[in-house]
Amino acid sequence: MMAPRLSAQDTRTVNRPGSAGHAPERLKRSESFLGIHFDFHAGKNDTLIGRNTTPGMIKSIIDKVSPDYIQIDCKGHSGYTSYPTKAGNPAPGITGDPLRTWREVTAANGVALYMHYSGVWDTRALELRPEWAVTNSDGKKNPNMTSVFGPYADELLIPQLKELAGSYGVDGVWVDGDCWATVPDYGERAIRLFREATGIAAIPKSKNDPHWFEWMQFHREAFRKYLRHYVSEVRSAYPGFQVCSNWAFSDHMPEPVSVPLNFLSGDYEHRNSVNSARYAGRYLVHQGIPWDLMAWSFSRTPNEDTVPWKQKTAVQLKQEAAIVLALGGGFQAYFSQRRDGSVKLDEMDVMAEVARFARERQPYCHRTTQLPQVALLFSTEAYQRESPGLFSRYAGNNRLRGVLQCLLEGQNSVDIVTEDMLGHDMKRFPLIVIPEWNYLSPVFRDDLAAYVKEGGNLLVIGKETSALFEGKFSGNTPAPPQTVFQSGKGKICFIPQSVGLEYLKSGDQALRNLVNGPVRSMFADPVVEVKGSQWIDVSVSSLGTGLAVHLVNTSGRHSELTYIEEVKPVRDLQVTIRSDKKPSKVTLQPLGKECKYTYAGGKIKVNIDSVPIYEILVIE
Repeated sequence: MMAPRLSAQDTRTVNRPGSAGHAPERLKRSESFLGIHFDFHAGKNDTLIGRNTTPGMIKSIIDKVSPDYIQIDCKGHSGYTSYPTKAGNPAPGITGDPLRTWREVTAANGVALYMHYSGVWDTRALELRPEWAVTNSDGKKNPNMTSVFGPYADELLIPQLKELAGSYGVDGVWVDGDCWATVPDYGERAIRLFREATGIAAIPKSKNDPHWFEWMQFHREAFRKYLRHYVSEVRSAYPGFQVCSNWAFSDHMPEPVSVPLNFLSGDYEHRNSVNSARYAGRYLVHQGIPWDLMAWSFSRTPNEDTVPWKQKTAVQLKQEAAIVLALGGGFQAYFSQRRDGSVKLDEMDVMAEVARFARERQPYCHRTTQLPQVALLFSTEAYQRESPGLFSRYAGNNRLRGVLQCLLEGQNSVDIVTEDMLGHDMKRFPLIVIPEWNYLSPVFRDDLAAYVKEGGNLLVIGKETSALFEGKFSGNTPAPPQTVFQSGKGKICFIPQSVGLEYLKSGDQALRNLVNGPVRSMFADPVVEVKGSQWIDVSVSSLGTGLAVHLVNTSGRHSELTYIEEVKPVRDLQVTIRSDKKPSKVTLQPLGKECKYTYAGGKIKVNIDSVPIYEILVIE
């Protein structure tokens, strides 16, 4: 039976009337903790979509995993929908209305339903309407990427999102192929608008041409306008419809949030996933919007053309999830589907085990925020000048990732922050680390000098980066490399050599000591100190009237192995927590094991026998 079309006022994440009375209330994404993602990407050769999408299949998923939400595909990069759309381009063979079935069963069970929808990347739309495409620098039309300067959003994307919100009553959308798929447009309209906005006549074709930065900034703002436009248009009709643009305002797009999205999200790398998640999550923490990260539940070796995808183990996904949960974020995992759109129910056993692991820890981690300890700079200004793409990863990101891993494997609690996140309150971080950026604005360098003068600690890594600070500080300058010296009330150290890329490659202990020696000299009294293994990620957050110390076992050859069959426990850790008061109780969660401890000199000391994957020390 066709569900009634919902008005704008009825499209809310609350109880809705149905044929059997009121459906259970569904959590908003801001309240959600755990989800499952099914990413189908229907194509022109798929002819049996929906044939085996049954209420029983969907109910089985919900019963096994108990997710807060399910996220399913409705239009992938190919541009064909997997439901019988009246607003776009349906795949040629759809049986019935599988999306209607997903909505009815999820709503009846109080589970929110979100759509995977490919936005800027829409191959089918451009086959039919090539004038909607980006024009490449060679003058040819792009076969996949739509232009944010054209009518695509108004003529296809917005009508289709309104159809999903209104005709189907889904809870929201996770727009894929959006910021990271946007590329510079050399079409006539884009060039005319650029010249009008900047007065620059010559259009650059590469990073080596004059005015490349202005050209890229013009396109970045064009994407923001595009995003604001479709969010505004859909919300004006359906205020309760929740929108996320995949990787927007993340490490792919490192800038202040300037679009009223409901949540931020991204799917981190299917290989080397622990390191990818620990990097992406630490950026999202400080954006001020609810966030989650998505694991791929399957992977394959680098020889991707000949080796098939393989399902990851539950223990591997638990370790990936632990990284995200310990930072306060939500977690979802991506599972593939058969070409008829049905789900491989046997794979849900793995997700059910991961879900139990996550739910046990939810009371001690969800929506908590790390206490400020070490700030690692992700320079928005340097990224926007250096990156060859609009919103993408590049070598500067890898330098940053290497320094992050070096700091984390020195058992530091680290946040990734931009200039904007640091703002005028730098002093909340006892230590700021500047990792191998080739540009920092004069104003920001002045702010850092003032931070040090007033008692802050600054570690600068990289030859070019260190040179940016020549003459900035009073005191023992020029000082020998790796020497900590006083300037005003604070301390500074310069390490004028490359660290990040080398550490990513080697994990070299000498490099780790090179960086963490000055860290310990300048920041000798962190809130939490862990000894006994380099394979523990440490973070500390407020929890009620106490503290939660998150200990994640990161052991394993993540950059080398695609599949991890076993995570060996990290044993015999000594944890010291700075506290003005003697605690009433110290427990190790989620098992609720009460820990013996000593308290003297304002410090709690606890020995932990084993961290299998993720344990939380709760100080009351």
